[in-house]
Amino acid sequence: MFDPGDPGFLADPYPEFARLRAAGEVHHHEGLGLAIAVSHKAASTVLRHRGLGRIWSDAQPAEQFVSFNLLHRNSLLENEPPAHTRLRRSIAGAFGRGHVERLRPTVAALADGMVRELAERGEGDLLEHLAQPLPVAVIAELLDIPEPDRPRLVPWSNAIVKMYEYGLPPDGRQAAEEAARDFAGYLRALTEERRRKPGEDLVSDLVQAELTGDEVVATAVLLLMAGHEATVNVIGNGVWALLRHPGQWQRLREDPALLGPAVEELIRFDSPLQLFERTATEDVEIAGFRVAKGEKIAALLGAAARDPEVFDAPGTLDLGRSPNQHLGFGAGIHYCVGAPLARIEIAAALRALTGRMPGLRLAGEPERRPEFVIRGLRTLPVSA
Repeated sequence: MFDPGDPGFLADPYPEFARLRAAGEVHHHEGLGLAIAVSHKAASTVLRHRGLGRIWSDAQPAEQFVSFNLLHRNSLLENEPPAHTRLRRSIAGAFGRGHVERLRPTVAALADGMVRELAERGEGDLLEHLAQPLPVAVIAELLDIPEPDRPRLVPWSNAIVKMYEYGLPPDGRQAAEEAARDFAGYLRALTEERRRKPGEDLVSDLVQAELTGDEVVATAVLLLMAGHEATVNVIGNGVWALLRHPGQWQRLREDPALLGPAVEELIRFDSPLQLFERTATEDVEIAGFRVAKGEKIAALLGAAARDPEVFDAPGTLDLGRSPNQHLGFGAGIHYCVGAPLARIEIAAALRALTGRMPGLRLAGEPERRPEFVIRGLRTLPVSA
């Protein structure tokens, strides 16, 4: 079974995933301490089965992770009905007030400006100049975070999401709690300000919804972490894939109509989120594998995305792939509420790159982040 800390595996996990799929749809991973569903059908079932839920267990010892646990206890992602139903209704209702469409021109302008600056430089790190700052700027606009405070968002998010990796050392766990405490404190103050003086932003709309103060804070943190981390890594992983497949880059440059399907294919081809856990709320059987009540099983999204039973030539990058039934945004009741905004951001980044840097190429060897669950790059040096 694969070692999630092995650099060779992290560099290219897909051959190992193919070996596991050939051996069976579900396996127990001793190191992770849970079952993993590796076929598309089994992973999709894990995400949709109502006998499998997102059941939050506090990080331990709980007294050392008060803020981290509070954020997750009140999160849409970590709750099941009826709490999930109420939270999603309120959050979807706030999003439904036109925030995504309101931000469309802003996203396009932000992406174009960032790529223009990179093109003028001639070369630079795509993560630093586009993939990282774009989704943060968009979330900051969505929440109307004051400009001077925006540089604090990425360090907070980066520290908190490291808690989702397996085997994080104590100093990393402590850093996650400190970031959760500082971020929650900041957002509580912002929430109170918007309660007194509401604006056109999503925080103001959430304050008016059926949410407690802790739920508003948890929702804002979730939007940053999920919206930022996933989009950063789709752009980074995706552009790197395109640079390794110059024929596909040329297709995208020549045919802007491919932007929509290209976004879906880049999410599928190198999944930014590789694993998503569920806990059995009753005895469940997935593809003949029994999961007892209280045990965990995970959908291995990267393996599902390369399943030849669902995708023709799954190891081939094909920007015109249709249909494309990837599970990158989840499935079932926990399907990503921010998916429409993420698609707009990724498409805007690709549009700006093909328009302003049509000769884009690698300027050095990319550096990969040493994590498994959240898959992405640390650097992607490119030149015009």
